[in-house]
Amino acid sequence: MDSTGERQLYIVDAFTDTPFSGNAAGVVPEADGLGEKRMLQIAAELKQSETAFLALSNHPDADFRVRYFTPQEEIDFCGHATVAAAWVLGSEYGWAEKAERVVFETNIGLVPVDLLKEDDRLKLVTMTQVAPKLQEIDVTTEEIARLAGISPSDVDPRSPIKLGYTGNWHLLLPVKTREAIDVARPLLPELAAMNRRFRISTTHLFTFDTQDDNYDLYTRDFAPAVGIPEDPVTGAANGALAGYLLLEGIISADSRRLRIAQGHAIGRPGTLFVTVTPGERAPVIQVAGSAHISIKGTLNNAK
Repeated sequence: MDSTGERQLYIVDAFTDTPFSGNAAGVVPEADGLGEKRMLQIAAELKQSETAFLALSNHPDADFRVRYFTPQEEIDFCGHATVAAAWVLGSEYGWAEKAERVVFETNIGLVPVDLLKEDDRLKLVTMTQVAPKLQEIDVTTEEIARLAGISPSDVDPRSPIKLGYTGNWHLLLPVKTREAIDVARPLLPELAAMNRRFRISTTHLFTFDTQDDNYDLYTRDFAPAVGIPEDPVTGAANGALAGYLLLEGIISADSRRLRIAQGHAIGRPGTLFVTVTPGERAPVIQVAGSAHISIKGTLNNAK
């Protein structure tokens, strides 16, 4: 920030290298001195699903403190905004020239992000999420299907409906076909109420029926409880999904890299690369993707 209160601002399309696809996030890389009220005002003004605010961290093992805001409220973690923030630091602030990793201090703990360069340009960023956890949810399959806007017969009985976590809780809903996911019409006010009741950030529909040999999974994500009707490409939810797949024995216990498609149903296609590695205490979940800076500007008098 300079003496006039001006701060740099970026709008970054995450999990894509194509402008105006993937999932857009706001990034304010020099947010030192901004209070919670001002950060919420900025996020509401930008109207992105999430905006990441970076400040210097007092944690000995972190480079930056990051807070995430939707236009409605602060949330503990956001995958695509983490990718966007790391991309700004690596490509605009020279971080990739001096280090191969940046570590973010977040409300859920430390999140390291590796920066991969190719031909002296940032190629990919990979965040290691916190250990995955699962919980049951005491709601019938019929009710969840109704709220998600699909038929109960579209739910895939081979996989359980559960809550998954790698920073936020997500309702993970297995669906038989990509077509059923694409035509889903969730009852957003009712879904928001149910998610608030169980403290769920998003409802995440997934299927192995990708209809594309380049992908392992196809997903779609709804987050009305935090003010986002549909989140195009979700790093946190897909990380939680990968942890669920391993913990439930749906994928093998060997190290596995999943290529996940999301955003196609709303014209913002993106790709996530999720690596699941068994660990001594818990699986290690790493979510990778590229990004594209679509807008660079200045916040005026942002004190």
